[in-house]
Amino acid sequence: MDAAFLIESAVKVLIVLGFVLLGVPLIVWMERKVIGHMQDRIGPQRVGPFGLLQTIADGIKLFFKEDLIPGQADRVVFFLAPALSVITAFVALSVVPFGDKVTVFGRDVPLHVADVNVAILWVLGTTSMGVYGIVLGGWASNSKYPLLGGLRSSAQMISYELAQGISLVSVILMTGTLSLAGIVAQQEHMWFIVPQFFAFVIFLLCGIAETNRAPFDLPEAETELVAGFHTEYSSMKFALYFLAEYANMMVVSAVAISVFFGGWRGPFLPPVAWFLIKLSLFLFFFVWLRATFPRLRYDQLMAFGWKVLLPASLLNLAVTAVVVALTG
Repeated sequence: MDAAFLIESAVKVLIVLGFVLLGVPLIVWMERKVIGHMQDRIGPQRVGPFGLLQTIADGIKLFFKEDLIPGQADRVVFFLAPALSVITAFVALSVVPFGDKVTVFGRDVPLHVADVNVAILWVLGTTSMGVYGIVLGGWASNSKYPLLGGLRSSAQMISYELAQGISLVSVILMTGTLSLAGIVAQQEHMWFIVPQFFAFVIFLLCGIAETNRAPFDLPEAETELVAGFHTEYSSMKFALYFLAEYANMMVVSAVAISVFFGGWRGPFLPPVAWFLIKLSLFLFFFVWLRATFPRLRYDQLMAFGWKVLLPASLLNLAVTAVVVALTG
């Protein structure tokens, strides 16, 4: 393993880290402004031009707030749980291609941290581990409401992870590869949103549930659980949970783009620009949902996962398998 390869890998890791760390404040600002306009409000406007520095100010405030830990909490697990949620989101992004190859000093550099041949399994596995951060955070708080929020998140993940994985298997059958870069490469002439529209809808709904976003944000339902799994968290530990939620939104959006919308492919503009445009549209969709739909009841959420999405994903998989067998 030569020094140039190590330097290249380190630079790409830093780019992904910087992209998420800088992107999350912009997403938060965008969410507050968009929801404000949708609800006939102004949104942030006082800190920086157009309120752009408001989320930076909020981050500084969280950094200097007192870090409170419940007296009977498991201090080690209480400390590690938020970090686990963030780390899994960063690791999942490491296999997402965000552009084509570029030539730097005569060396072809692919624009992804790692191109593993089981990238989809990698993403599903790492994002599934992220729920442990929520469950352990609720358990370590030694409080009933956070514990209930953590248990809700684990049950929610199980019910939606199955349908989400099966929806991706339909695309795998068509492409014959688990590599996200390989799937993007096979969408040169047609995006998979066309033949696999139902798989995309299932994947997107499951992704919203997995990221605990409205209208599926039951693990942190304030009306029932005070604030859910992070009730006892403050200061930067709370900020890490906040960062993990928005980073997971980016993960779900990036995977959806790569699998169903051609990834970085597009005319006229540079590949990275296309990737960012598509990512921005997906993130806007997440915000739009939050401003539009009320929160579901928990029994409605679970019934929708087990009784609707799971059978629908299995049916779509069966139809895809028959079509591939007949046309292959």
